[in-house]
Amino acid sequence: MNTIIRKRLEALRAWMQAEKADAFIIPSTDPHISEYVAPHWQSREWISGFTGSAGTVVVTHDKAGLWTDSRYFLQAAQQLEDTGIDLYKEMLPETPSISEFLCQELEAGSTVGIDGYVFSMLDARQLRKELANKQIELKSMADPMDSIWTDRPALPQAPACIYDTQYAGRTCREKLEDIRLEMKQAGAQALLLPALDEIAWTLNLRGSDVHCNPVVVSYLLIDEEEAHYFIELQKLTPEVKAYLEDNRVTCHAYTDLLPYLRQLKASTLLLTPGKTNQAVGEAVPTGCRIVEGASPVALLKAIRNEQEIAGLRKAMQRDGVALVKFLKWLEEAVPDGQETEISVDRKLHELRAAQPLYKGESFDTIAGYGAHAAIVHYEATPETDVPLQPRGFLLLDSGAQYLDGTTDITRTIALGPLTEEEKTDYTLILKGHIDLAMAVFPEGTRGAQLDVLARMPIWQHRMNFLHGTGHGVGHFLNVHEGPQSIRMNENPVALRAGMLTSNEPGVYKAGSHGIRTENLVLTVPAGEGMFGHYLKFETVTLCPICTKGIVRELLTQEEADWLNQYHRTVYEKLSPDLDEDERYWLKKACEKI
Repeated sequence: MNTIIRKRLEALRAWMQAEKADAFIIPSTDPHISEYVAPHWQSREWISGFTGSAGTVVVTHDKAGLWTDSRYFLQAAQQLEDTGIDLYKEMLPETPSISEFLCQELEAGSTVGIDGYVFSMLDARQLRKELANKQIELKSMADPMDSIWTDRPALPQAPACIYDTQYAGRTCREKLEDIRLEMKQAGAQALLLPALDEIAWTLNLRGSDVHCNPVVVSYLLIDEEEAHYFIELQKLTPEVKAYLEDNRVTCHAYTDLLPYLRQLKASTLLLTPGKTNQAVGEAVPTGCRIVEGASPVALLKAIRNEQEIAGLRKAMQRDGVALVKFLKWLEEAVPDGQETEISVDRKLHELRAAQPLYKGESFDTIAGYGAHAAIVHYEATPETDVPLQPRGFLLLDSGAQYLDGTTDITRTIALGPLTEEEKTDYTLILKGHIDLAMAVFPEGTRGAQLDVLARMPIWQHRMNFLHGTGHGVGHFLNVHEGPQSIRMNENPVALRAGMLTSNEPGVYKAGSHGIRTENLVLTVPAGEGMFGHYLKFETVTLCPICTKGIVRELLTQEEADWLNQYHRTVYEKLSPDLDEDERYWLKKACEKI
């Protein structure tokens, strides 16, 4: 029995009793509705013991549940064992939504509590509407963690630093001008940016407040003449203070945002309900009309400028060199029987860290051997670490932060003999990856319209994956960024030239194996066609794709041609930066199939 988690649940229930809450909801976010959060806001992990990046815990006085997506089904089942918290698998037909669960468990007149700082306006609005059907009240309350999490980490205090224009491509002043033009078109006198990646991009600042994500915990309010930056003031060096002052950015204490908003003079304020927390929404004075809409920064940031694209290509080349060195080493090391999931993670870090402009990983490496690869976001620990053997697959999902770009790549590597099932699954995933990579589509196409290309090969074999096929990637920023995506769920944002997106279909069979192949693709012009302009993907990741598991008969000639051309490009771009032995290894890895 997991007594630590059970005691934490008891403490929360005692707090709920005192606050007259019949249920309390704890999401994975922070006041900026971030996917990855600083330790201070890792409340869902603390209360449940579940370490995945996505999930929501709901606690009543006699039940508790965790809702999470398919990436974490196996991991969550293991980590929730004996905690008293049940697993609810999202997107499965038999799984009730959180509101359905609460309506089943609670009586009319009950109260469901949330911390308004970590719930978006959009989510709070929708949940309130759904609970009202059974006369259940949704109420913003104090953060219970302030009372029951006695050793809670402090707010991050790392200093902010200026991101040089040679990497950003445009100055802070230029970006603010672009944003104000968008504000004017939206009919807003002011814009609030709570999203940390959008703030970092706008101000050309970076930090280290969130693990693997070079952002600074802060808010930014932009009006027609100046901007107001809300941040822990001790994080500002004299250089950064002078820089912000020069760009007409006034600094305020982080906790002064809500008092400032309550006195806001602007008649209209542009907010993104899905990215703005409920506490902020409640602080806007009645005399200020809220204009709800997408943040203009999201799209401005997602479309890379020429300098960013040039930097990205250089980052991909250096990353590819590190990966080739690693793959050669791996092939030679595995037969000795001394390597494990953790040791290969360390070796890859060592080789990347030797590259110029390297600043760290873009996320914690996923190195899953054999059955561990079926756990989509598996992370090896000393307790789960296993030795690699010269057979089966190693799934390696990793990425790096360079000053001139962010990388994210997955390779499924054959360490030795494979089963026929493993070979078939590997080839089908490769087919889907290639079919998406070869897509040509008219301007205005959305990611959801292309998603089927990556899934059709496995759908035909009655298989599927429940995570997205592609996510946006930041520029020395968050490895997961919007607004574009490629997934089954509808997303109204069309793909635009200059957007960087992942291409990562996969298949996962519990207790057996997991397979995923991922490159990053840049959307580029494809010329004129019927009814207008067309776009296509340019694969910018440079690393050989393992050919040992390919069933050649399952690939069309067009798919094989794409792979052969990709490997020619990989060899041409990476070989000049390798020594003779490494070039020989890469030439063999890139041989025509």
